Amino acid sequence: MHSATSPVNTRSRIGAILRVTSGNFLEQFDFFLFGFYATYIAHTFFPASSEFASLMMTFAVFGAGFLMRPIGAIVLGAYIDKVGRRKGLIMTLSIMAAGTFLIVLIPSYEAIGLWAPLFVLIGRLLQGFSAGAELGGVSVYLAEIATPGRKGFYTSWQSGSQQVAIMVAAAMGFALNAVLDQSAISSWGWRLPFLFGCLIVPFIFVLRRKLEETQEFSARRHHLDMKQVFRMLLTHWPVVIAGMMMVAMTTTAFYLITVYAPTFGKKVLMLSASDSLLVTLLVAISNFFWLPVGGALSDRFGRKPVLIAMTLLALATAYPALMMLAASPGFSMMLGVLLWLSFLYGLYNGAMIPALTEIMPAEVRVAGFSLAYSLATAIFGGFTPVISTALIEYTGDKASPGYWMSFAALCALLATLYLYRRSTMTLQTAGRRHA
Repeated sequence: MHSATSPVNTRSRIGAILRVTSGNFLEQFDFFLFGFYATYIAHTFFPASSEFASLMMTFAVFGAGFLMRPIGAIVLGAYIDKVGRRKGLIMTLSIMAAGTFLIVLIPSYEAIGLWAPLFVLIGRLLQGFSAGAELGGVSVYLAEIATPGRKGFYTSWQSGSQQVAIMVAAAMGFALNAVLDQSAISSWGWRLPFLFGCLIVPFIFVLRRKLEETQEFSARRHHLDMKQVFRMLLTHWPVVIAGMMMVAMTTTAFYLITVYAPTFGKKVLMLSASDSLLVTLLVAISNFFWLPVGGALSDRFGRKPVLIAMTLLALATAYPALMMLAASPGFSMMLGVLLWLSFLYGLYNGAMIPALTEIMPAEVRVAGFSLAYSLATAIFGGFTPVISTALIEYTGDKASPGYWMSFAALCALLATLYLYRRSTMTLQTAGRRHA
């Protein structure tokens, strides 16, 4: 028997974290690429009379992928709660890979006409369906293998793997801009990162197949069937809706500073593509640092103080920060503002993920977590690029995405206060007892 801190045990836990987050890396990598290369995808698949209309159509398809997330969360989340974390996460990876392959292989609008945007849409819907349960499945797996009192730190690596995906995607974009001219990137170069995503799929499948089931799931005597899962989710709908609002700040901030940032930098602030991608890369590194810090702080001081502090700071500073950026656009200012928003996102998300795993009933933990997260991502995060583009176009205020982030922060604050008031015991106590 090895102790909880033995090298063998530590090594096996690190291995489990890498195996489970590898699929999450691929899912996020593919999602981000769509945002990074939105302008090129727009020209290839969505030709229109104006650049604004073309970009809006592209971001609308991007958002449509998110509308599939809640469906994936319910169907695949219930499947994972029934068959186990290992089998379920292999299934989500398979569906994600199918969507990615489809987007890589589609000829342009010029070659096959309306079939091109239709196939892109199908690829996005498959990716969204998979992602709906992938993120929840990974978060719950990490929560269930965490050592006592360190659930926040462990679950932070779900979001940490996303940041690695952004770093890789941004670094590849930066390299492409350095090696290829704009015409080559526009015609075929943008497909290369997607192709890379396809090539690593077999490797991730091998890792996922070696994933061990969690002890907590294996020890459970009774597993609910699909109907029972749906019934339980309906019974607990106030928790799911409040959970969705709690996730609102995470998903809005995340897609604002990562997915939308390159387009914002190029189209609104008139920065070079390389500068925009470099900022995004540095922001991903910042996120990677602050996420485990946020998780560790919530383990030490409780989830609630961290959540409330970050939402209040976001309410007070989101719009003023973007107003400063709009007033003096440039590389340094964009980097400074986005690093501040990264700090808010990282600490908040580090506390929010374990809090969400704790408030969901154990029998429907993956389905409940995934549904709350997916609804927030569909309503707030997925449409952040569309809403931000539209707000700037119709108000003429380049800082107007700050209003959207402030609204998301307000929703998160109210939800946090409601959930903690509703709970018979604090989530901090629950976390220490069940970690």
